[in-house]
Amino acid sequence: MSSLEALSPHPTFPQGFRPRRGLNWMCVGLTYASFYLCRYNLRMTKTQICQEYHFSNSDFGLILTGFFWTYAIGQLCNGLFTDKLGGKKAMLIGATGTVILNIVFGLTSMNSQSVVLPLLYMFVLVRMVDGWAQSFGAPGMIKINSAWFNKNERGRFAGIFGFMIQLGQIGIGWLAPALLSGFTIAFLTVPPLHWKWVFFVPAALCSVAASLVALFVKNSPEECGYEGVIHDEVAAAEGSASEEAPPISVVLKKILGNRMVWLVAAAYFCTGAVRQGIDQWFPAYLEEVHHVSKSSATFALILTALPTVAVIGSFLSGYISDVFFGGRRAPVAAILYFGQTVVMLAAAQFSGLYTMCFFLVLISFAVNSTHSILGTAAAMDIGGRKMAGFASGVIDSFQYFGGGLAGFFLGWLLDKFGWHAWLYSLAGFGVIGGGLMLLAMKLQSAGAPAKAAGH
Repeated sequence: MSSLEALSPHPTFPQGFRPRRGLNWMCVGLTYASFYLCRYNLRMTKTQICQEYHFSNSDFGLILTGFFWTYAIGQLCNGLFTDKLGGKKAMLIGATGTVILNIVFGLTSMNSQSVVLPLLYMFVLVRMVDGWAQSFGAPGMIKINSAWFNKNERGRFAGIFGFMIQLGQIGIGWLAPALLSGFTIAFLTVPPLHWKWVFFVPAALCSVAASLVALFVKNSPEECGYEGVIHDEVAAAEGSASEEAPPISVVLKKILGNRMVWLVAAAYFCTGAVRQGIDQWFPAYLEEVHHVSKSSATFALILTALPTVAVIGSFLSGYISDVFFGGRRAPVAAILYFGQTVVMLAAAQFSGLYTMCFFLVLISFAVNSTHSILGTAAAMDIGGRKMAGFASGVIDSFQYFGGGLAGFFLGWLLDKFGWHAWLYSLAGFGVIGGGLMLLAMKLQSAGAPAKAAGH
């Protein structure tokens, strides 16, 4: 396929390519969704853990921050390793690690009289190591799919990626309450279980999903016999036709020397602070402020609505940036950042349950849209198929550095000032993110080198 055909809005592919690509991303997507089962299970057990061990919000937030910041550092390192290892191996390493560590987290709860470390710090330590393991997942996923999707398809692929993430969120949103409250399937009745099962069961599901990657996933179309189907615009711009991964020194220079990487990463820091500030704390907000039970229909509805609108936002933002902005992500992201600030400031003026749920849905739409197009599509645009792992690692690491603020520091604010400080403390990040995207647009219009990467 010629480069012009590959970059057209509706490229033609050889027979059998689309189904094979679909199988690839389905297995990769389900596995990455299972990572979220093993990540967002903690937020679903916040009330139970804090009540059982008398943890404060800042104590619980420390566990979150430990995970996020280790995950962020891991992204920087493991994104670089992924470009050498290949995406498939990276995802399998991450899946194996998070399976083991979720089991260990549950088992740790059975030893509340630990003589090694106080239990809180045992939880922090286990979750930190889990963060390192899971940090292989996103670079691995992006590395694989940068080889399977052309540039003008990547915004829409980012929507698919967003859907798989939210599938994990929806899954844990239904699974955790069922395990904690008990359930009946046909003739099988399962009584309410201890919260540790919210870690054991997702680990088992992640094992099943990872086996699909091991059996069916290929790193590139070439491994399936489809030569030259996907155009690597980054390699073409550099005049390189080799499929070999470049030396680490070259990768470091190309990615770390790209101004657009740092602009997107800084904006993604803002996305992480807001995204985790909402995602990790809204279940506790519903329980503690509005006394909404996890087994109630209202709780189930909001747990489904937030990921659902996040999926819609991921698809729409990817489609709009692909089709109407020629693969440029910054204009769409700027609108979303400023929009989420307006919504959060408006939401802070209200306190009713259903009004707040409505605003939370709008915030989820905006913040997950920027998460999708910047962290996935933008990373593939910048790095191409050879350096997408490290580009993703750098950019995504900043999301989780920002997310760490939504752990201990937000927990401290909630302990000190109460829930009315929640949305106010997050609103300013949208202004900063929007300003960074306006600067990115200015660099593009001035002919910055990163323009060739589609930003």
